Parts: sequence; C-alpha cells; structure tokens
Amino acid sequence: METNSVDFVHTVPGACRVLPSDSRWNSIEFELSLLPKSSEQSHSLPSKYSKSVDYNLIVTDKAHFNRFICVIVFLVFAILAIVLLLHFLPKKHHHLDSSNNLTIPISQALLFFDAQKSGNLPENYPVKFRGDSGLNDGNTSDIKVDLVGGFYDSGNNIKFSFTTAYTVTLLSWSAIEYHYKFVDVGELDHIKDIIKWGTDYLLKVGSASNKTSPENDISCWQRPEDMIYPRPVLVCKNNSTDLAGEIVAALSAASLVFRDKHEYSRELVKAAEKLYGIAIRDYHEVGTYTMDDQCGGEARQFYNSTSSLDELAWGATWLFFATGNPSHLNSTTEYFKLALEKQLAIDKGVYYWNNKIAANALLLARLRYFHDPGQPYVTALKSSSNMTESLICSYLSDLNFKKTPGGLILLKPSQGSPLEYAATASFLSKLYHDYLHAMRTPGVDYILGKNPMKMSYLVGYGETFPKKVHHRGASIPSDNQKHSCAEGNRWLYSKDSNPNVLKGGMVAGPDEKDHFTDDRNKPEYTEPRISSNAGLVAALVALHELPYNSSSLEGINGGLDQTAIFKNIHMNAQ
Repeated sequence: METNSVDFVHTVPGACRVLPSDSRWNSIEFELSLLPKSSEQSHSLPSKYSKSVDYNLIVTDKAHFNRFICVIVFLVFAILAIVLLLHFLPKKHHHLDSSNNLTIPISQALLFFDAQKSGNLPENYPVKFRGDSGLNDGNTSDIKVDLVGGFYDSGNNIKFSFTTAYTVTLLSWSAIEYHYKFVDVGELDHIKDIIKWGTDYLLKVGSASNKTSPENDISCWQRPEDMIYPRPVLVCKNNSTDLAGEIVAALSAASLVFRDKHEYSRELVKAAEKLYGIAIRDYHEVGTYTMDDQCGGEARQFYNSTSSLDELAWGATWLFFATGNPSHLNSTTEYFKLALEKQLAIDKGVYYWNNKIAANALLLARLRYFHDPGQPYVTALKSSSNMTESLICSYLSDLNFKKTPGGLILLKPSQGSPLEYAATASFLSKLYHDYLHAMRTPGVDYILGKNPMKMSYLVGYGETFPKKVHHRGASIPSDNQKHSCAEGNRWLYSKDSNPNVLKGGMVAGPDEKDHFTDDRNKPEYTEPRISSNAGLVAALVALHELPYNSSSLEGINGGLDQTAIFKNIHMNAQ
C-alpha cells in the first residue's frame, strides 16, 4: 500500500478547472444527499434522511372525492396511451431541427471536399458540375514532376501544399478520435477517401508549391476544367521547415486512420520520418517557406507563415503517435516550449493553419490524462494541460475574446474568416469536454443558422444560405462549353445566384456586427476554404450525439475512441 501523499482529481467551483494528479488519475467519491436532513436531534445514531411526518387526510365530500379519483385514473391511462403511441409510431429523423443529430451537415461539409478535388475524378461523381482537371500539373514545369491530384484551396484554382497538409491533419485527427461517430452517420469511408486523396498528393508533392503566371489561378475567373494557362511549380529547398513539419503531421496522423491498410500506413510513416529528418536538418529559427520568394513568395499574400517552431512540434507530436518512438516526444516538448516563447500575441488561443500551439497543448494533455509516460515528461505535460484548461475557459469568458451581438466568438477580430476560427474552437472545446467531462463552447449552431441573419453559412443547408459563393467552379455553368477568362468575368460580376450549388462549403462569414453580404465579388464574406471546412467537419462530428442504445459502442465515452491514438505507443506509464 502506498504511503506517499497523492493529489486527487477535484473541481474548484467557479474556477473552471479540473486538476489532475502528476502521473495518474485517482477516483472520486461523491455523497449526494438528495433528501433534507431533520433538524431534530436523536440520541441514537443520526439518520441520513429526514424523519417521517404524519398527515391527516379528511374527506368531506365523497362525490367530489370520487370524481377526483376518476380524473386521476383517466390522466394516468391517457399518459400511458400517449407513451405507447409514441413508442410504436415510426421514428422520423428531424435532422434540420436538431443540433444533436448532425448527420446532414456532416455529410454536406464532407461533400465540399469532393467539389475541391483536382485530377482524374471517378465516374458517377457526386458533384455533377465537376470533372477532370489539372491533368498536366507538374508536367509543364522545368522540373517535370507529377503533381496531378490534391485539392483546390478555395474559390480559386490554386493548390497550396501548406493548407492541404493542415486540412489532412485535422480531418485525420477527427477521424481518429470520432471513428465511431463517422460510422454512425455513414461517412467513415467518405472521410477516409478524402484523407487519402490528400495524402496521395502529399506523397508526391514533398515541399512543392504553385506559382502564378500573367493569366493564372488568381487573375482568371475560370472553371478548373477549362484551365489552359501555365501552372509552374516551385521547389522549396531551404527555409521550408514549417511546410515540411505540417506535411509530416498530415502523413503521420493519416497513418493512424489507415492502420487497417498496413502497407499504405507504413508508406505514410516512412515518408513522414524521412521528411522530418530533413526538416530538423534544415531548420532555421526565423525561416519560413513564405519568406523565400523562390519557395512560397506567391503564397505569402494568402497563407503567410510566421514561424516554423509550432509545425516542428506539431509534426513531432503526430510522428510520436504514429511510431511510439520516445525521441519524437522529446522533440515535441523541446520545440513546443520554444514555440510558446515565439508565439505572436494575435495568435494566442487560435487554432488554424498558421498556429498549432493550442491544438498541440490539447494533444499533450490527452497523452497525460490517458497514457501518462511519466518522467521526464511530467513537467512539460502538466504545463500543457494547465494551458489547455485556461484556454477552454477563455473561450467561455467575455474578458479574453470579443463576441458579436449574436454570440459568435471573434478570436481574430482584425482579420476575416471568423467562422473558421470559431469552428476549430468548438472542436477543441468539445474534444476537451469529452476528455474531461468539463465544458463546451457554442459556435456550430451559429454557423448552421442560429444567428441574427437567420442564415445558414453552410451552403445548401437550411432554407436560407449564401447563393453567390466566391467559387469559380460553382459560379460558371457546367454546360459542356469552354469558357475563357474574359467570359468568366461575366459570372464573377453577375448579380445572379450561382448556377451550381456548392453544397457543404462553409463561407468566410459575417463581420463583427453579425452582418453578412452575399456577394460573389466579396470573398471576405463568401469564399469557402478547405482549411475552414476541415475545422467545421471536426466540430460537427464532435458535437454529433450517438444513439444511447448503440450496442456496438460499449465502453466508448460519448463516441470518443479513447485508445486509437495510442495504438503504436508501448511506453510504460510510471
């Protein structure tokens, strides 16, 4: 029997904290006195319950009493009949009316990625206005490399390696944690197909990114199927540690999704380990891929990376989960500490393509709570869990982050795309809730229509949603005709609704006053992104509630797969 003192898990009322022990969880016993205690004292052992009280019931009118009894009996039978009727009537699924059953929005949010696919598309494709595109990507450049595939980033026809990797990482994370929920909504194969479409491309791309030309993905409003302008490729040789680290995270996380496909999973891990070795070797403290004009100069105006440290920690974390190699956990704690010191104030508490610190802290907290490796990681993991607790509390407080009058949290109020940041905050909060049964933050209900505009910002969902989405493929008719860049401009500036519904795309969202402008030529309101939708998918599946009577989910905490992420870790907890 241990004689050393231990810290017990406990909650501090009003402090919004859950305090874990240093190396293990300890049980808690609660005594709930549901009945009032007697104020009288007794010489015998005190009873836990209140003493009985005698009441005298006097019936003064038997006729009234008989009617009273008849009414009571009638009500009992009426209630019983209603219960039986509801039990035997066919069950209807009110997907649109319930925020607990999110089957439809999850399915639609995933469908958006099908609308963004580049390359050879299979027959009977679910997005009818899309076809094969970008089939010469890489072959028209000086280096001659196969870059067919991947995803178009947003409403334009650019393929960014950085956000593709971020998207694959986030989708893989949600698929690992909520495997059972994706099964429940019938979308597990779908999300795995989307993830594999991304990893197949990342295995090809290494550290390559697109470069624009005079008539290009930005200046030309044209369907991807009609592109004939050059699509050159640039290769990142130095100062691309951040890009490499994010690709490492994507390949490593996806390897856990495809554990049942052993050869493919091993291929992903092998590529991730090789790339991470290169990333560490070429690491420069102030170097990012967008600082090098020959690498990411064209991406700077869209996805300007400000640090490589968070991606180094992020890649090491997922590589640790993928391999179980403790050396990667050592790298995680080392680079995570440095990343915290270099983090920009404007990015604190925000999980998005440019900052993974909040998400990394949550993953390290998860490791501590469920698979504590003990020393020498105790201090680092405890710091991460404390940071996570403070972060989730800050989402719920009005002191740290502003909110719109309609209740949408503004994590980066000086920048656009508020829905993207709100979605990832919802995902982290619900995931933490499922880890510790502590708290939850709003956000998804606002996106799906509970906002002052009474508009769903998920295209195709609900009665009112954006009709003029900033998206080339959706805004130009799919009529088997080639439309030039000049012809495309007619659709860009048209006041008509898009001829094709970009079902499942989440637009950038409203301004600080909850106002939204449905204008194709105002991407700050109407442009969707794969990185935004990845956060939305993660948040939706996290918030989706499984049936209580699901017999296949015994031992599963609210649909969370508690052990899947640790399958490759064999370290003994101390």
